[in-house]
Amino acid sequence: MDDIAAWFQWLHQATGIKLTIFYDSYDTKRFLQGFATTLKLATYCLVLSVALGALLAGLYGSRIALVRRAVNGFVQLFRNTPPLVQLYFFYFALGPVLPKIDGQPLLGSFGWALVSLTLLEAAFAAEIFRAGIEAVPKATIEAAQALGYSRWQVYRRVVLPLAVRVTMPAMTNNLVNLVKTTTLAYAIAVPELVYMSAQIWSEQVNVPEMMVVLLVSYVAMVGIINQVMHRLEVRLRVPGFGQ
Repeated sequence: MDDIAAWFQWLHQATGIKLTIFYDSYDTKRFLQGFATTLKLATYCLVLSVALGALLAGLYGSRIALVRRAVNGFVQLFRNTPPLVQLYFFYFALGPVLPKIDGQPLLGSFGWALVSLTLLEAAFAAEIFRAGIEAVPKATIEAAQALGYSRWQVYRRVVLPLAVRVTMPAMTNNLVNLVKTTTLAYAIAVPELVYMSAQIWSEQVNVPEMMVVLLVSYVAMVGIINQVMHRLEVRLRVPGFGQ
C-alpha cells in the first residue's frame, strides 16, 4: 500500500494529476465512507423495493376495487413525478410535521432517502412484476387451483416464481437505475459517494480527477450488478418458458 501511495504522489508531482484518495488517509477515509453509504443505501432500497413491488403486483389482482385503485394511484404517483421532487417532499414537507423523539427528527437524511427511493423503485417494480404475472399461462394457474391451492398459495408458489423469471431483464434495468438514482441523496446531504467526493474536490481542487473516479466507480457497480443478474437469470431459466 505504501508503494501505491508513493506512486500516486509521484504522479501528482510529475504530471499534476491529483488523486489524493490514494495517498491522503483523510481523503481515503471520506471516499470509502461515501462508497459504503452508497452501497448501503442501494442495497436497502433494492431489497425493500423488490419486496414491496411484488406485494403491490399481487394486490393489482385483488377482488376489492378500492385496493386496486389505491395500488394504481400509488404507482402512477411515483412513476409520473420527478424523483428529486419526491425526495424534497419527504425531507422538507413531510419530515418537519412528524413527531420528534427527544427533540430529534423521526428520520434523518439517510432515512428519508431510503423511504423516497424505495417507494419510487417499488412503483416501477410493481409494473414489472405485473407484466410478468400476466405472462404466466392461465392453464398453469388453473392447474394449481385444481390441486387445491388457495389464491395466495397460487401467487406465492406458482405465479410469482414464474413471473420473476420473465421479468429478470427488466428488473436488472430497474436495479441499475436504482444505483444511479442514489446520487439524488446528495441533495439532502446524505454522505454518499457524490457528496463525499464533492467535499474532497472542493478542498483539493481536483475536480477532473474526482469526476473520473466517480465515473469509474459507478461503471464498476453497475457492471457487477449486470453480471450478477445475468448469472441469476441463467440459473433460474426454465426451458421453454419466457424465451
